[in-house]
Amino acid sequence: MLKKNIYTILFLTALVMGATSCKKWFDLKPADGIIRQDYWKTKEDIEAVMVGTYGSLLADPNGATKQISELMFLWGELRADMVEAYLGTTAEEYDVMNVNILPTNSIVNWRPFYQTINYCNTIIDFAPDVLNSDKTLTQEKLNNYIAEAKALRALLYFYLVRSFGEVPLKLRSTSSDEEIVSIPKNTQEEVLNQILLDLEDAEAKAATDYGDIASNKGRITRYTVNCIQADVYLWMERYEDCIAACDKVINSRRFGLIAGSAAWFDVLYRQGNSNEGIFELQYDQQRLNNFYQMFGVGNRRLIAANKVMDDVYTIDNTNNLKDLRSAGVALRLEDNVIWKYIGANAEQMVAADGSHTHWFVYRYADVLLMKAEALAQLDGRGQEALDLVYQIRNRAGALAATDLNPDPSNKHDVALFVLEERAREFMFEGKRWYDLLRYAKRNDYENLEYMIDLLVSRVPANSIRTTQAKLRDKNSHYFPIYEYELTTNKQLVQNPFYK
Repeated sequence: MLKKNIYTILFLTALVMGATSCKKWFDLKPADGIIRQDYWKTKEDIEAVMVGTYGSLLADPNGATKQISELMFLWGELRADMVEAYLGTTAEEYDVMNVNILPTNSIVNWRPFYQTINYCNTIIDFAPDVLNSDKTLTQEKLNNYIAEAKALRALLYFYLVRSFGEVPLKLRSTSSDEEIVSIPKNTQEEVLNQILLDLEDAEAKAATDYGDIASNKGRITRYTVNCIQADVYLWMERYEDCIAACDKVINSRRFGLIAGSAAWFDVLYRQGNSNEGIFELQYDQQRLNNFYQMFGVGNRRLIAANKVMDDVYTIDNTNNLKDLRSAGVALRLEDNVIWKYIGANAEQMVAADGSHTHWFVYRYADVLLMKAEALAQLDGRGQEALDLVYQIRNRAGALAATDLNPDPSNKHDVALFVLEERAREFMFEGKRWYDLLRYAKRNDYENLEYMIDLLVSRVPANSIRTTQAKLRDKNSHYFPIYEYELTTNKQLVQNPFYK
């Protein structure tokens, strides 16, 4: 039901938005049919807008901007160390990979995120009025909708604050040109605090079960809220809070790791919505993702770096062993094609019209490794962290060559082991850059040089010193504000590194 409704709302939204020409800052004006006061009369109206909001995660109805999952991939992988350029790599992608990002680079266009944030704001602002006109709408059901909107808004702001550092907080909906006003950026602390406030409210009100698997995996539940909380707390170095949030998911006993087997790729990735999935963007044959065009065609834009198999996973040819997550899952061994989103199975690629593997925002393995990362920072809890890491490694059949066998009492070694295991587990799932930056900035950037050493290994030899100097400026770790936003919102100030 979720998927069917998404396509209906996207179609209607595209018709209306195609007739509008609002090009103000953030492009915040949603479809008139969504924000019109006389639209909000029944609980079915709220449901339609909620499903349409999820639909906006899959594609811009106008087709004018990148899919949010594509941006999540580009933002989370291009600046890291696991992808390499190929024949179809764009100049803008190449610039991001080589730490040469300009404010004119469309990859830093945050419009799709703010567009969906405004849909969330619209639900938060208008949905409560329906209680007065539809007596079949219960307070509990209204609370569920508000919780979804607040949690989704929090998730999108979390991506923005990790990517741009300081961003404007827009917490009211924009439904007409008269309501579009220039606002300045908020500090990282202000944005993160608002995210936590939204999540606290959402946790108390979110649904735990929508009645069908696709909705339970494709819509935000209370357990998704807990995942986002854990992620935010980890970023903020609030480790006890992170562990508590993870434990809420673990103790629910609703999720688990999919056992390693020949069918693992198909169950977890190709089919999706497995017992391991917590929040997945629901692509299917009617709504395809962009990954076939990125990775599947002859002039593919990006491939796996050589280090992925050589160093991250390794191969045991003597005993004919491999990490379950490596060749035939993360990549195709013979040519480093990124496989996770375009493989029909370990050997065959999907056709162009079969590119509907879900985008995984959170799955159970993430919960275990977030908890492990937090445990690694607490005195006397290193062995607990390692137990979780080995749970993940044992499921995947990780090779002995990648086992650092750290001393449980050595926080640094355990933390590095967790970081490396996250790379193996979430290869090409848009998490690597954020993992590296979180690791680098911990304890006042005590691991900055580790990150720099990884990243300069992939730039041209004549750029190494320049790149090192750039990366030592902490402001370079965040994107510039897209030039168009600066020209249309005069209160915005460019991020310091790009002035």
